[in-house]
This record gives sequence, C-alpha cells and structure tokens, in this order.
Amino acid sequence: MADHHLIVGGQRSGKSRQAERLALAWRRADAAHRVTVVATAMAHDEEMQQRIARHRQDRPADFATIEAPLDLAAALAQAAAPGRLLIVDCLTLWLTNWLMPIHGRVDQAGWQLARQSLLDTLPALASPLLFVSNEVGWGIVPMSREVRDFVDELGRLNQQVAERCAKLTLMVAGQAWTREVEAKELP
Repeated sequence: MADHHLIVGGQRSGKSRQAERLALAWRRADAAHRVTVVATAMAHDEEMQQRIARHRQDRPADFATIEAPLDLAAALAQAAAPGRLLIVDCLTLWLTNWLMPIHGRVDQAGWQLARQSLLDTLPALASPLLFVSNEVGWGIVPMSREVRDFVDELGRLNQQVAERCAKLTLMVAGQAWTREVEAKELP
C-alpha cells in the first residue's frame, strides 16, 4: 500500500491546516524534502477568489503550488518525485468541477475516465500524497437528484481513495482522529 493519507471532514473542520501541519513535519524530517500543493479549486466568484487567496496566504511560502482543476492524475504524475510530498486540496472541488461545472454540461464519461486515471496512477507515484476531501454524507438526504448524486459520488470517491492510502484522518472541530488503513486487495 502506498504511503498516502486521506484527510476528511466537514467545512472548516481543519482539513487543510492538518495537511499543512503533516507536510511541515515531513519537510522538517529531511532538509531535501519539498512540498507541492495541487490545488483543484476554480475561482468563479468573488467569495471563492477570497477563499483561494486565504489558503495561499496561510500556506508556508516555500510550498510550491500547481493548479489541476480537471486533470488531476496527469498533474500528480508530472509533479511526483522522490523527496517531494504532494497535497491534493481538495477532492471535493475536483469532483465539483466535473459534476457541477459552472459553464457547460456535465461530462459523465470524462469524469469516469478522470477518476479511474487517478485511482490507477496512485500506486505508482514516486511521491507520498496527502488528500483533503469533505465528508458530506452525514446530514439529511438532499432534496434534488443532482445533489444526491454528488453526495453519493463523493462518498464512493473517498472510499476508493482511502483504499489506496496507508492512513485516514477524520477532522472534527480542528482535532485529528487518525488510523492506519487495513491493507486489502483492490478489486
């Protein structure tokens, strides 16, 4: 099982901050270690622009950033290198870009290919990864089919990524609950 780690939680639960703390600890372990944030957000409105700016400002200055709103697998393959930790922030927005695009129609076939490409790429990467994702399925069942489908798809994606990770962390009120993921054969 790869040395990857999935961090899930609700909005403002401390997911990104936890990923940054883990990345800083990893970097301190070896002076040659580097960190790259793979950002998936798209700034379609002023509020999202402010969120992105706040994340950039809060992040350590020496963390490199690349943007991968759709082709996440290719971005990870290109950025991966021994001694480089990758933070994917976040899977939820990546899925949103595919299933709830601001402009245009949903590309379901493209999404299926992108997801499978990501899952196939993870075991072979030269870098450890920290994935950030939301856990959105704990609330009431949404009224609209589109939102129910999104919640279901994110739940499936989180499960599939977790199967390829060595650790899983649930963030609750800024506190991390971490466990080792049991190794199992992938389907």
